[in-house]
Amino acid sequence: MEFSRLIELVGDEPVFGTEILLAGAVDPNDVRRQLSRWVSAGRLYQLRRGVYALMPPFQRVKAHPFVVANRMVRGSYVSLHSALAYYSLIPEGVPVVTSVSTSRPGRWNTPLGAYEFRHIKVDLFFGYRLEEVSPGQRAFVATPEKALLDLAYLHPGADNPAYLRELRLQNLERLDLNVLYHLAEEAGKPKLHRMAAYVANLSSAEAEEYEPL
Repeated sequence: MEFSRLIELVGDEPVFGTEILLAGAVDPNDVRRQLSRWVSAGRLYQLRRGVYALMPPFQRVKAHPFVVANRMVRGSYVSLHSALAYYSLIPEGVPVVTSVSTSRPGRWNTPLGAYEFRHIKVDLFFGYRLEEVSPGQRAFVATPEKALLDLAYLHPGADNPAYLRELRLQNLERLDLNVLYHLAEEAGKPKLHRMAAYVANLSSAEAEEYEPL
């Protein structure tokens, strides 16, 4: 396969998997060897096994980190601190894009950033949506309410008020407290109820603080 043919096949996809090249009568081993040569030649990034991105100047679209995360592990969504920062619920950005999936946990340091995947039970895999994270690019991201609850579930002590204060939660008017309580109820985990109650109290206090005289 010529490299120009690869660019034609990939099109505007910022990240692609080998499956896009294995359709039809092709030898998978030949395809993988060619991909390896293009990586060595500085034409492709290999993000993990079977997942690639075109290097500049060949790439037509710069991949948003959340799109990369979704492609790194199929059936995942961005959550926890990454989603909270995306919604401006915490003041700082985070250096690692964290997602959850029902697959095994893992972490990859790639030329396009660091990506961590946390395991979550199948019955807790809900509360996410398809977001346009950049013009023309969409990714599955936890709702702000579910990002908080995923944090409580996956981090020991994350339902502790001291830990939550360290997060410096802000812009809490962007949360739907009814949705927060509903998701906590659906999950059926006591620590998620504690997180929801604390955030609701914090939201009320914030609203009173800024209530006009």
